[in-house]
Amino acid sequence: MSENENNQKRLEIGKILRKAREEKGYTLDDLQQMTKIQKRYLIAIEDENFDELPGDFYVRAFIKQYANTVGLDGNELLQKYDDQLPQTKTEEYSDHLAQAVETRANQRKTVSGSVDKVRNYMPTIIIACVIVLVLAAIWITAIARNHRDSSTRIDNSSVSVSGESRKKAATSAKKASTKQSKSTAIKLQETPNRNDTSVTYTASQLTKDTTLQVEPSDRSWMQVRANNNDLLNKTLNNNEKTSVKISRDTTSLVITVGNARATKLKLGNQEIDFTNNGRYQNTRNVTINFGNAQTSSSSASSSSQASSSSARPNNATQPSAANNNSRPQTSASQQNNQPTR
Repeated sequence: MSENENNQKRLEIGKILRKAREEKGYTLDDLQQMTKIQKRYLIAIEDENFDELPGDFYVRAFIKQYANTVGLDGNELLQKYDDQLPQTKTEEYSDHLAQAVETRANQRKTVSGSVDKVRNYMPTIIIACVIVLVLAAIWITAIARNHRDSSTRIDNSSVSVSGESRKKAATSAKKASTKQSKSTAIKLQETPNRNDTSVTYTASQLTKDTTLQVEPSDRSWMQVRANNNDLLNKTLNNNEKTSVKISRDTTSLVITVGNARATKLKLGNQEIDFTNNGRYQNTRNVTINFGNAQTSSSSASSSSQASSSSARPNNATQPSAANNNSRPQTSASQQNNQPTR
């Protein structure tokens, strides 16, 4: 084949690549973006100025990449024009390949050396990390223990102070309660004019309202009058407990009991021993005079209550009219015989 024919065949490679690019509608700028080959090298390939390329090694590589990008078979094109293209296994190619191999070997050697250094220092690094973690754990534990001890001391101090305060407060409250209970306790003093059916007590004026508690153990009729006002008038059944409020301005309290031996009376939680431990089991009228109330008027009231209730039977039933008309006069005579004060 003559030299002209070779030149003409070489020029066909550039025309083929340019034609394929134009059919795809690519510009040289587009092709540069797609192949990452500089535009001046693409122009040199189309003009078949292969001497402008970096070296013979890149001629075949750039042509193949160009052909594949524009839709041609790069390998087939290289085989068809193999005689017109520079050989890749030239001295330049060998030098370039040797340089690349040496560079990769150096890189591997560097990486291997770095890995070896890391491996050599790895035990030391691990030991150092363990020591740091142990010291950090000891430090944190010490801080937590100091904080806990401080909190415990504060809590103990608070508990001690609080306990002492509560103890003092409880003692003061107990003393105050005892003193108050002693000062507010109702002291009853029996007068000497007692008889079988009535008894009279004197006491200091009430400082506050109190309660009269009635606890019958058998059927009993009850009447309670304070300052001549009825507070209670009913028949109580067996174990039918009841209570009556006694105002603090009461000066005279008269209690009529229908069944004395089976009835218990409490004034302000203080039991009234109106039967003198069962000695006077028929006591029916209990009179309590508070403050400056005259005993004579109280005695008269007690005697009149005794007279009105003397006819009541012990089984707690109220008397009929016939029984009231036939009531014995002994109660009246006792009233006249009671001393005055």
